[in-house]
Amino acid sequence: MLILQNISYSHPNKSLLFDNFNLKVNINEKIALIGNNGSGKSTLLKLISKEFQPLHGQIIVNSKPYLIPQIFGQFNHLTIKKALNVENKLYALEEILNGNISEENYSCLNDDWTIEDRCIDALKHWQLNDLDLSQKMETLSGGQKTKVFLAGISIHQPELVLLDEPSNHLDLAGRELLYNYIQSTTSTLIIVSHDRKLLNLIDKVAELNKSRITIYGGNFDFYTKQKQIENNALNQDLLSKEKALRKAKEKERETMERQQKLDNRGRGKQEKSGVARIMMNTLRNNAENSTSKLKDVHTEKIVGIKTELQELRSALPDIDRMKIGFDNSSLHKGKILFKADGINYKFNSNQLWKDNLSFQITSGQRLELKGINGSGKTTLIKIIIGKLKPMTGSVYQQENESVYIDQDYSLIENELKVYEQAQRYNFSRLQEHEIKIRLSRFLFSQNDWEKSCYILSGGEKMRLILCCLTISNKSPDIIILDEPTNNLDIQNIEILTSAINEYQGTLIVVSHDETFLDQIKINQSIQLS
Repeated sequence: MLILQNISYSHPNKSLLFDNFNLKVNINEKIALIGNNGSGKSTLLKLISKEFQPLHGQIIVNSKPYLIPQIFGQFNHLTIKKALNVENKLYALEEILNGNISEENYSCLNDDWTIEDRCIDALKHWQLNDLDLSQKMETLSGGQKTKVFLAGISIHQPELVLLDEPSNHLDLAGRELLYNYIQSTTSTLIIVSHDRKLLNLIDKVAELNKSRITIYGGNFDFYTKQKQIENNALNQDLLSKEKALRKAKEKERETMERQQKLDNRGRGKQEKSGVARIMMNTLRNNAENSTSKLKDVHTEKIVGIKTELQELRSALPDIDRMKIGFDNSSLHKGKILFKADGINYKFNSNQLWKDNLSFQITSGQRLELKGINGSGKTTLIKIIIGKLKPMTGSVYQQENESVYIDQDYSLIENELKVYEQAQRYNFSRLQEHEIKIRLSRFLFSQNDWEKSCYILSGGEKMRLILCCLTISNKSPDIIILDEPTNNLDIQNIEILTSAINEYQGTLIVVSHDETFLDQIKINQSIQLS
């Protein structure tokens, strides 16, 4: 069982994320945690796993949680066994089998004699047969890194599993293995995901919104229907309240006009009847006070309706405010930007691709790189942009401007604040207020401008990159997207899709999101094997 009682948490910049937050998850329960980017889903998982500590409140959990994170760049310098936290046990087992039967080795192993077999079996199950536990994580593809941590579930056998976008980077076969695990496991699961197929496997959806959580007793399709009903009711309330505001303003106007006529008529009668000047002043003051009180009553009522209206509007989902506005690339369509002639790459003396690759990329092309996890898609991208050189064959590269948005959002400098990051792309010397307007357009409010980029979620980093591209005010000749939808909520996937469809330059995409690929009109592919 997991219980969060009155949890409060602030970002390092002191902005409050959770305030008196409560959640209860029962044993064997499976919950999908959803919410817009930046609502705190990943932070909540890190609080549960004790990676972060709350300001106030209590977290009660029966067993040690196992967290599969959303981003893996922080593990790149580690070996697989170190990242999986089994290095010491494997070393102790090896020492004991070699005759070093010290108390330290026995204590470290703690009677876990099957640890090596479980590691081998788990990697095999997740299609990682060829990996060595001593291999560095930096040598793995994004999908392989995800599978390594998924394999850790079988190795550690935790009762509570926290999965942060677990289908990210996975190929279709890997996703099927994940879906099977979710359906068959008896472990307690809390899953953050935007994968609609995965979300429909879970019978309870928890929506995180403005530090509150709302539980829906059904899968994602059920949740979507319920939200539509709620939003329809909210829109009806908005229409009703807007109508009430118009009536209140009209009533105020009519009342004030009627009162002014009565006051004017009264003054005229008083003047004709010869009322003394001092008495006239007293009557005039009384009339003005009466009019002022009447105006105050109407103003108070209008302010009340406006406040209610503002609260209703703030409860509506974020509207689509993000517009990229890409300029067209200066390269004419059909111009050869890159040409490969029989290229290949090697890892540990082994050729990466079964057959040498020969292809060309032309201006305006929309190209998908296809292949299972570990097939070398990211390596090929690095060759295309000139960061790696092939070990076999030759390449021709036309001078061009390219933007590579990788899986770890390396374009974002974590040590910078949000506004400082945006300023790095201010090549056309926009004024400060213009940059802040564009940040606001990409849903970074004034409270976000001084946030460290380090604490941004994956989806927020993607939005900030898109914002920076608009600030740079120059359309790149090539945009390369490596699993771009992985950390975006469903709303922001639609926004990204719209932005990419505005772009007229060359597009190279790696993605296992078939719906996204179809919507951005990919027309050619390179299959890697």
